[in-house]
Amino acid sequence: MNPFYQRAQFILGAAALSQCPPDCGHEVAFAGRSNVGKSSALNALTHQRSLARVSKTPGRTQQINFFALDQDRRLVDLPGYGFANVPVSVKRQWGELLEHYFSRRDSLRGVVVLMDIRHPMTDLDEKMLAWCAQAKLPVHILLTKADKLTRNHAQQAMQQVQKLLAERMADWSEHKAWNLESVTMSLFSALKQQGITEIQTQLDVWLQAPGRP
Repeated sequence: MNPFYQRAQFILGAAALSQCPPDCGHEVAFAGRSNVGKSSALNALTHQRSLARVSKTPGRTQQINFFALDQDRRLVDLPGYGFANVPVSVKRQWGELLEHYFSRRDSLRGVVVLMDIRHPMTDLDEKMLAWCAQAKLPVHILLTKADKLTRNHAQQAMQQVQKLLAERMADWSEHKAWNLESVTMSLFSALKQQGITEIQTQLDVWLQAPGRP
């Protein structure tokens, strides 16, 4: 594990693109459904218990939260999507905020899209991937809650997601600049501390993080 990520600390939450930190350096965003375990994943990979709040009320986070690793590198927690109890007006506001963030944020180097391994590739997950394709942003899919399945079933689920990706790719990208090579994937369990090294390795590349072997 790279101890660099233990340095993460919250700096601000932005409800509008104009409130984000200066658009310089490198940052990686984390996106996923409201109940996918995004906060738990951020806490696990930074080896902190409460960096990101683990809410008992999915959909509560209504802003883009920025966590600084150093002066030039950041992790970004995006609002969770897909929770039914969130008002339609709020969902629309989140959607506009996220779309603007993806298309206008120059320092964004990659997106970690978290999916529950038991229910991957929902319509909203596919919309998120389509945004990434349009912005030509590389993606790492983190299949969370892998401990809920046996090892064989988890591998089968990952293969199924890879198959669906191949089928959807032509619809998401009109250009060859975004293809299957733009998407990586790994299994993850915050509870079992599974997959932390794999996701940190991908973050190392995107953030040009120090401490790489």
